Amino acid sequence: MARILITSAIPYINGIKHLGNLVGSQLPADLYARYQRGRGNEVLFLCATDEHGTPAELAAAKAGKPVADYCAEMHEVQAGIAKGFHLSFDHFGRSSSPQNHVLTQHLAVKLYENGLIEERSETQMYSPTDGRFLPDRYIEGTCPNCGFENARGDQCDNCTKQLDPVDLINPRSTVSGATDLEMRETKHLYLLQSKMKDQLEEWIDTREGWPLLTTSIAKKWLTDGDGLQDRGITRDLNWGIPVQFDGAPWSGMDGKVFYVWFDAPIEYIACGKEWVEAGKGADWERWWRTDKGADDVSYVQFMGKDNVPFHTLSFPCTMLGSGEPWKLVDFIKSFNYLNYDGGQFSTSRGRGVFMDQALEILPADYWRWWLLSHAPESSDAEFTWENFQTSVNKDLADVLGNFVSRITKFCRSKFGEAVPEGGEYGDREQTLIEELSTRIRAYEGHMEAMEVRKSAQELRAIWVAGNEYLQSAAPWATFKEDPEQAAAQVRLGLNLIRLYAVLSMPFIPGAATQMLEAMGAQDAAWPGDVAEALSALPAGHVFTVPDNLFRKITDDEREDWQTRFAGVRD
Repeated sequence: MARILITSAIPYINGIKHLGNLVGSQLPADLYARYQRGRGNEVLFLCATDEHGTPAELAAAKAGKPVADYCAEMHEVQAGIAKGFHLSFDHFGRSSSPQNHVLTQHLAVKLYENGLIEERSETQMYSPTDGRFLPDRYIEGTCPNCGFENARGDQCDNCTKQLDPVDLINPRSTVSGATDLEMRETKHLYLLQSKMKDQLEEWIDTREGWPLLTTSIAKKWLTDGDGLQDRGITRDLNWGIPVQFDGAPWSGMDGKVFYVWFDAPIEYIACGKEWVEAGKGADWERWWRTDKGADDVSYVQFMGKDNVPFHTLSFPCTMLGSGEPWKLVDFIKSFNYLNYDGGQFSTSRGRGVFMDQALEILPADYWRWWLLSHAPESSDAEFTWENFQTSVNKDLADVLGNFVSRITKFCRSKFGEAVPEGGEYGDREQTLIEELSTRIRAYEGHMEAMEVRKSAQELRAIWVAGNEYLQSAAPWATFKEDPEQAAAQVRLGLNLIRLYAVLSMPFIPGAATQMLEAMGAQDAAWPGDVAEALSALPAGHVFTVPDNLFRKITDDEREDWQTRFAGVRD
C-alpha cells in the first residue's frame, strides 16, 4: 500500500472562489485523492484557507468586521462550499492557526541561524492618501516586461514575471486608486534565495516527470535576468504572524508580520498538525519529516501556473534552507488558466461563475465533470455555456444516465427489482469484458500520470462501451425469444452499473454514490479482474431503480444563465 500526500493551493480568504480557481487546484487534487483511495492506498489530502495579508484586512474593512472574525466566518463559508463540491479533504485548515504561527516562526529562526535571512533597510511604496505602506499586491501598474496594464507589484499575471513595485510603470494604489505614491524607508527581513540557486536547480533537476509547464516556469525564474533574487519576507501590516516574538534573534520588528507568501505554504505542514490535534488522525510527522517515516511518502501538489514560482523556488528555499529533514514535493501538477466566455475569470474583478452560484444552479457533479473533462492542462481553456450544455447533455445524461435508467427500468418491468438468474455470457459479453479490461487499464494509467483530460475521455469511452453493448444485445428484443439469455444480458448490465460507480467515483462522487446505493452494493472494491467485477451482484441480489441521475439542460436555461452571468458580480 503506497502512502500519498496531496495538497492543493490554498484558496485566499477574501471572498468565494470562481470555477477557474476550482479547476486549477482543489478539484484535480480531489480527483487524484479519490482515485488513490479507491486503489487502496493510504492518502492524506490537506488544504486550508490562506488568511493573511492586506487583502484580508481590506475585505474585512469592507464588510465592517474585525479581520479575525471575518476570516473565521469566511473559512466556514469556504469549507461549506468545498463540501458542496464533494472535495474530500482529510482536513481543511487555516493559515492563521496557532500551529502555523509556531511553525512559521520556528522556520524563520532556523533560516536566520543558517545565514539565509538578513535585515535590510529599504524604501517601500507609501500612500499618503491611504496612510499606509502598500504591500506588493495592492499596487498595480503596467508591466515593464510585457506591457500588461494590470500587473501587480509582486508578479505579472500575464507573463508571470516576478516584479517589485518600483518596476511598475505608472503605479497606483488598488485601495484608493491614488497615484501620489512615494518611497519611504522601513526595515525588513530578506530570504537570501540567491544563495540557494545552485541547490534549488539541482533539486529541481532531480524531480522526475514534472509537467513541462511546471519546469519551464521554474527554470525561467531561475535564469531570467539576474537570476533568482532575494525576497523580502516581512510586511508592515497588523494582521498576520508576528515577526517579533519571544526567542526571535532580531529586534526592532514590532508591528511587522511575515509576508503571506512566506507563511501560506508552511500551512501545508501546519495543517497536518491541525489534523492530528482535531482528533482526525495521528502522527503528522510520519507524513512530513523524513526522519520520522516520510521518506516513503509520495508528495504531490496541485496548483495554477501563477502559483508555480512560489512552490518550486521560494517554499523549497525555506524547507531546504532550514536544514531540517522536511518532506519536499515529488511532483507538481500545474494548470493553465480557465477563461470565461471570451475573457478571464477574476475574483478581484468579480468576473465569471463563482462556486456558490454554480451550486445554486446545478448539483456539483455537473460542474465537476465539465471542469475535469476540459481541464486546462496543455493550454488555457475556455468555459462557454454552449459547450457546458452539450457536454452535460451528451456525456452525463445521454450516455451514463440513460444507460442506468434503461437497464434498471427494463429489469423491473420484466424480472422485478432483483438481479435475474438464468442464461450464460456468450461471445458478445466476452468481447465487452475484453474491451473494458483494456480500457480500465488505460484509465488507470492516465490517472496515475495525472492526465486529467485523458482520464475523463477514457472513462466516457467505458460508459459508451456499455451503451453500445446494450444497444447491440437489445435484451428487450431478446426477451421475446429467449428470456433466459435476456436475463444474462440484464445481469451483466446491472453489474456494469456497480462497476461504473466505482470507476466514476473520482469524477462524479454524488452520482456514483447514488448508483452504489441503488444497486445495494456493499463492495466498492476497485476492479482488478473485470470478469470477476461483473459478477459482484449475484442472481437474486435486490436493487432499486434510482432517480434520474442527470437531467438535461434546456436551451432556455442556458440562455438565461448566459445572460445572468454576463455582468460583474456585486
